[in-house]
Amino acid sequence: MKRHLKIAFLYFKVNLASAMEYRSSFLMQAFGMALSNATFVFFWWIAFSQVGGKIGGYDFQDVMFIWALCSSAFGLSSILFANVNHLTRLIVSGELDTFLLQPCNVLLSVCCARTSLSAYGDLLYGIVLLALTQGGNGAAWIFFALAVPVGAALITAVALTAHTLTFLLGDASIAGSMGLEFIINFCIYPEGIYQKFIRGLMYSVIPAAFIVHIPLRLARNFSLSWLVIWLLASALYCGFAVWFFYRGLRKYESGNLIITRL
Repeated sequence: MKRHLKIAFLYFKVNLASAMEYRSSFLMQAFGMALSNATFVFFWWIAFSQVGGKIGGYDFQDVMFIWALCSSAFGLSSILFANVNHLTRLIVSGELDTFLLQPCNVLLSVCCARTSLSAYGDLLYGIVLLALTQGGNGAAWIFFALAVPVGAALITAVALTAHTLTFLLGDASIAGSMGLEFIINFCIYPEGIYQKFIRGLMYSVIPAAFIVHIPLRLARNFSLSWLVIWLLASALYCGFAVWFFYRGLRKYESGNLIITRL
């Protein structure tokens, strides 16, 4: 584990150093993403002003909490594991060969090999939004800090599972894109607006509830049983994604590319 963490940290340093070579582009993309996200705060402020109460059981602060958490979790996922969204291309083109030849964990190397510049804006936006809307709410900050890495792992696991279908079914880039869109859309709206069947999906196939809604519940009214369920279910979901990837990897056919990746 220590060796894997060291490799992931080295990838992060290299990717960040590469991004900082073009500081203007880096800052513009990060600021642009944060500004784009900020427009939705205005939308929700107008919506709650018109309704004058709760929407789907959530008040304005609740919605801002799930927005902040979703944004930062997505940002952290894209900062550390952006390359998972390119997994289908690596499989189809045969470029996965270069990762199989490396003496480190294949999945870790694949996921960490790329970063997203705009994702830094998502991460910072979530933190700033929480500070502006939750103030000194200690419970909100504690579960935000816990849920951001858990949420990032789950978002990555969803993308990984969808793109791993490429091993079995062929090009699954559309499934990967749809999986990511579904998870984000279910995370940014109050849980109560969905019917029971959809909420069931949010607690199983598409784990949006474990990314934002359960952390919100814990921040509102702490429950040890829900904390255990949250952490255990998140670990099981991520574990399944890892298992599914290595299961699919058995069916991978080399592209026979003569490429050296440094």
